[in-house]
Amino acid sequence: MQQLNATLRRVPEWAVWLVGSLPLILLTADVLTGNLGVDPIRDIEHRLGRTALYFLIGSLMVTPVRRLLRLNAMHLRRAIGLLSFSYAVLHLGAWVLFDMGLLWGQMLRDVVKRPYLIFGMGAFVILLILALTSNRFSIRRLGANWRKLHRLVYLAAILASLHWLWALKLLSSWPVICTGAILLLLLYRAYVAWGQPLKEALQFR
Repeated sequence: MQQLNATLRRVPEWAVWLVGSLPLILLTADVLTGNLGVDPIRDIEHRLGRTALYFLIGSLMVTPVRRLLRLNAMHLRRAIGLLSFSYAVLHLGAWVLFDMGLLWGQMLRDVVKRPYLIFGMGAFVILLILALTSNRFSIRRLGANWRKLHRLVYLAAILASLHWLWALKLLSSWPVICTGAILLLLLYRAYVAWGQPLKEALQFR
């Protein structure tokens, strides 16, 4: 395990960005070769959105993996989180540009027509705030409040998964599994935050 952690410590952030760019490269290749479905715009939006959620789940798993498996990839968590935000930007950009054609009035009507868009936008706003404060200056400036602020990532993950589930016309197993994974990670976080202190208090009594 020590050897594996030593190897992980040598992985630079740029390597995470390099691997994280693969879904975008594959999507670009499919666009150029016409290897998309009958609704190419929908495919582009959905693949970008799913990738954003996958990296978001990946960033949430870093701490539990360190605690439970003793694998420490904490120095890569910021890059994984920013990858999630980058794909969320592309997902929103694809909707604004390709689906809505930069017609702002149409966008508002679409939000009213499809309320699940509100969940997605809520998740995006949270990810935007977290991305803007993912730097050393913000960490020093916010102090202890920085950690509290970044706990909003769990709310962003829940909103994003609800956005995905509601957008589907037919419910399939994979989105449900991803949502279940997010709930498990949230429960684990709650256990760490409140379960262990409560257990220690009960043992003391």
